[in-house]
Amino acid sequence: MLIHIVYAHPSVESFTHAVLEQFLAGVTEAGIEYSISDLYEQGFRPELTLDEYHLGYKNVPDDCVPPDVAAERAKLLAADMWAFVYPVWWTDCPAILKGWFDRVWTGFIPNVLAEPAAKRAFVLCTAGNSIERLTELGEYQAMETVMLTDRIAHRAAVKSFHVFDGSAAFSPAEWHQLKVEHLAEAHRLGREIQAA
Repeated sequence: MLIHIVYAHPSVESFTHAVLEQFLAGVTEAGIEYSISDLYEQGFRPELTLDEYHLGYKNVPDDCVPPDVAAERAKLLAADMWAFVYPVWWTDCPAILKGWFDRVWTGFIPNVLAEPAAKRAFVLCTAGNSIERLTELGEYQAMETVMLTDRIAHRAAVKSFHVFDGSAAFSPAEWHQLKVEHLAEAHRLGREIQAA
């Protein structure tokens, strides 16, 4: 069993990175192997070029797909499960991850595929606002719909969306306690990944 994680945050000192570390600790405890695409660390190019746009990657031999895109697709296809870990910026993922979807998803695992490519897909994102505030504004619903219904869609059989909220919404003392709870939850999600 293998899970592939697509991670997008530029700082290893961020709360998002701490969520990733705890999730991976749980995955390791569960005896699951993992691979990671750390988009900032590997310098993934997010811009879809004009040539790539025209190519569309549809019905194109693998050797005609840009090497970085082919490498990302190979990691996805080798895995049984996927996870996307990122911060919420302007009610969406960072631009580098949006560009990853633009380039890697284009023409990948078409709608005609008989079976999903992954058994499960997990979205773990961090947000400054509380879930209550995100829900009140309609942002929570929008983020969940975009990630699960539009981006992941039919590509995974089971999908789940987890927001680790409140980093900018509470007092330092409240945030400290909430952060401890969030990291424990990220660890639990990794540890119980096959039952999620």
